[in-house]
Amino acid sequence: MAAPKKGRRAPAGQGHPGRTLVLILIAMIGLVGGMFYYGHLTPRLGIDLAGGTSFTLAAKNQPGKPNAINETNMNTAAGIMERRVNGLGVSETEVQTQGSDHIIVNIPKGTNAKQARQQVGTTAQLGFRPVLTTAAGAKTPEPSPSKGGSGGKNGQGKDEKATGRQGTEQKASSSQTPDAKPTTQGRAVTDSLKKAPSAKPTPSGSKKPATPPVPPQGGDEKISPALQKQFAALDCSTKAGRAMAGTKAAGTKPSDPVVACKQDGRQKYVLGPVAVEGMDVSDAKAVFDSQSGNGWIVQLDFTSDGGKKFSDITGKLATQTPPQNQFAIVLDGAVVSDPRVTSQINGGNATISGGFTQQSAEDLGNMLSYGALPLSFAIDDETTVTAALGGDQLHAGLLAGAIGLALVVIYLVAYYRGLALVALASLGVSAVLTYTIMTLLGPAIGFALNLPAVCGAIVAIGITADSFIVYFERIRDEIREGRTLRPAVERGWPRARRTILVSDFVSFLAAAVLFIVTVGKVKGFAFTLGLTTVLDVVVVFFFTKPLMTMLARRKFFANGHPWSGLDPQRLGAKPPLRRRRGAAPTQTKEA
Repeated sequence: MAAPKKGRRAPAGQGHPGRTLVLILIAMIGLVGGMFYYGHLTPRLGIDLAGGTSFTLAAKNQPGKPNAINETNMNTAAGIMERRVNGLGVSETEVQTQGSDHIIVNIPKGTNAKQARQQVGTTAQLGFRPVLTTAAGAKTPEPSPSKGGSGGKNGQGKDEKATGRQGTEQKASSSQTPDAKPTTQGRAVTDSLKKAPSAKPTPSGSKKPATPPVPPQGGDEKISPALQKQFAALDCSTKAGRAMAGTKAAGTKPSDPVVACKQDGRQKYVLGPVAVEGMDVSDAKAVFDSQSGNGWIVQLDFTSDGGKKFSDITGKLATQTPPQNQFAIVLDGAVVSDPRVTSQINGGNATISGGFTQQSAEDLGNMLSYGALPLSFAIDDETTVTAALGGDQLHAGLLAGAIGLALVVIYLVAYYRGLALVALASLGVSAVLTYTIMTLLGPAIGFALNLPAVCGAIVAIGITADSFIVYFERIRDEIREGRTLRPAVERGWPRARRTILVSDFVSFLAAAVLFIVTVGKVKGFAFTLGLTTVLDVVVVFFFTKPLMTMLARRKFFANGHPWSGLDPQRLGAKPPLRRRRGAAPTQTKEA
């Protein structure tokens, strides 16, 4: 059997370099196309480069807690605010304490400042209150009597319900029999609500209306006449009315009933004392429920004490008729959700469902997760920040980076000659990947490019150039040993690869530790440094190495042209060991 011809087999490790280069080219085209598709052609800039808004929040003591303003609670509040508005910590929204009772928030231009202001400003204690009665948000001219309060939802808003984590809804235990025909809210209405008695006419000349019956809360509480008067006069259809109601409700003690508006102003409520505090919620998240067909839902997990409180209140509400079988989730004095309860919920977890969109479910989950602050805050000052100083610093930083890059290029050309083209092409690929990814990360995760991040990108030039130099020197060492270029490229790669991976791992580890333990602008530097380090590995493995494999087949490089940077004579290469075929050497030491 004839032995295979080894001369026709490509050296190990060469593979198909053309395919690898096409792959990274497709990736670059896809990233650039994504920029044009989403309409984001430049990275988002941080507040030091683009300007933005800065406002100061002043802490206020909670009712019944005169000594709540302390260092621990201030740090807790600042941490919760930062998680709410800053996500991964790279959007350059800065939240930091100042003094003993103030928090400074800096929002860069390009961020939804109004939404961030609402998220940070909406910082009162979160609470779950049972609904005593509800009506349309407009001012009630004359309260008309009806059993169980003002007649439920009045066709406003969406119907939300709270169930156990399994999502199975049970019928409420009630003395009334629900009517089988659903209303516009999508739920069954009891006969007592459907056939509420009309108000009796008052005697002639009397303007005093009949006093409506008082709905119970948990079967044992009643609404005071003063609270009824506030409820009738409350007008949630106007922004001023909602603001006034929210301020008054936020200042009410948790143990007192209160009147409140829904955030959209369509509903107004009389609510009982706080049954479950926001601090009792351990986690909340939006989930798409494809199995039961409920669409987007919000899953809640409570602490051990919170689970017991939630079980007790849902057990009481499940025995009531609408709207007393609902509880209101109140944040900063406004009702963000009012799900109904159909059965007692045990186990420390629950699901809220009912017509959520993805955005509304995520907003509610965010409020439930990060809304329970130990303090309430008010915006004390708001200013606009210009980018003049940052622009000058950026110009100086880019100038320094350009000078450094020019020096690197001059050194590569002078020392490596033709190999400098490989290094420059690799730097170009790395620049395209870095720019496009940072641009797309802006709308994706809120990444904003600040001055420290620019410094991280400039430092990455040196890290990337160092990887090329390590590989080039390994190739030149193999040529000095007397090997030709093609085997030198393949033999030098394993040792260069190990060195490059170890070096990049150390850089990435430093960036990761810096990202975890730091806050503010330093996170931007650490994130950029880590990103460019990963891209350095990608470029060297998927561009530099395949390109060198292909160039080793070209005569200019393979024959060691003086301007290729791989001239054996200039490198001081040893002559290869040779002997004539079929003849024994006449001298044992003859080369």
